[in-house]
Amino acid sequence: MDSKTLYAKAQTLMPGGVNSPLRACRYVNSDPVFIERAQGAYIWDVEGRKYIDYVLSWGPQLLGHCEPSVNEAAHKAVDLGSSYGAPCAGEVELAELIAEIVPSIEMMRMVSSGTEATMSALRLARGYTGRDKVVKFIGNYHGHNDAFLAAAGSAAQAVPGTPGVPEDIVRHTLLAHYNDLDKVREHFETVGDQIACVIVEPVAGNMGLVLPQPGFLQGLRDLCTQYGALLIFDEVITGFRMSLGGAQARFGITPDLTTMGKIIGGGFPVGCYGGKREIMEHMAPCGGVFQAGTLSGNPVAMAAGVATLKRLKECDYDALEARTTKFTAELCDILRGKGQPITLQHMASAFTMYFTDRPIRNMNDTSTTDCDAYAKFWNQMRDQGINLAPAGFECTFTSFAHSDEDLERTLDAARKVTF
Repeated sequence: MDSKTLYAKAQTLMPGGVNSPLRACRYVNSDPVFIERAQGAYIWDVEGRKYIDYVLSWGPQLLGHCEPSVNEAAHKAVDLGSSYGAPCAGEVELAELIAEIVPSIEMMRMVSSGTEATMSALRLARGYTGRDKVVKFIGNYHGHNDAFLAAAGSAAQAVPGTPGVPEDIVRHTLLAHYNDLDKVREHFETVGDQIACVIVEPVAGNMGLVLPQPGFLQGLRDLCTQYGALLIFDEVITGFRMSLGGAQARFGITPDLTTMGKIIGGGFPVGCYGGKREIMEHMAPCGGVFQAGTLSGNPVAMAAGVATLKRLKECDYDALEARTTKFTAELCDILRGKGQPITLQHMASAFTMYFTDRPIRNMNDTSTTDCDAYAKFWNQMRDQGINLAPAGFECTFTSFAHSDEDLERTLDAARKVTF
């Protein structure tokens, strides 16, 4: 069955024919292709067409798809059982690895998604501090938990909110523009004794890639310390990608809690939240803050995660960043040569090309992007076998599996694009 037929059938069974909104490709005026398999830097659709993949399951496939050691570990684990609903050795081994690589995470709890991790971290912050309010940033996406669906970036299609989220819930969510430390300070000066936490993507990844301005993250750390609130780094995108130790290692900022997503399971459905021991011990059964999950710490995801992190410890992050820097610069030069204004935001192996000549520091700045130009670019690149994020306000990623030949082929495809 081809993609067109599958999509027609899917639309009778699922809202918009998809199980996550961006997959519908409406931002780029297209229909989705249905993927049959993936390997390394490539994916193949159900018609057998091959694509160089720069979406990488929205980031976690840093080693590329189906990395052999990860696959082998997962296959061995699934042969022993896919879920026990009980402790297994793999969750201890994975937790040890995470704590070794990210020292701020002294104790953690495994969950099944990034959304579950951020939801649980917020509950813990509120339970630990005895406060209700949370400061979040416009354009930062922390999953689809009600409290976070206020100005939640392009992934949520929820500015300033989404139907189904009661005002009574989001009234505890205080908003500020990303990189606007003065607004955060104003919130603390006004209701600082009611703020449980500040949650932030240390490098924003859901309004495209937006970098923190100098002093922004340290300023958040200082304000939280001053007012007794917790600082939560949402490293679902940045963890193990901005550096082996995540954005917190790259910037030298220590959060109180960290949330992570499926990169810690090699792309399997998994996440975790963790931080200082004295905070985490407020979780049941040690403390009174409740959270549970039958699939939490399931043996297949744990085995894949252990294999992934062991492999990442051997990888040359500096070399990948250097290759990505060169590639993205050449790609931008090609598009500028066609008369397109481009602002490149890049760090490590993640990047976004905004079709604008304006600097991008927050969600408001992204409104200057030429979405029609991006849609033309995206469709012509897909026609040539290049898979990019189906929205101009999302991150694009390289991986350790992308070869120089893959990058050059992508540049050749860009040279053929017309506007």
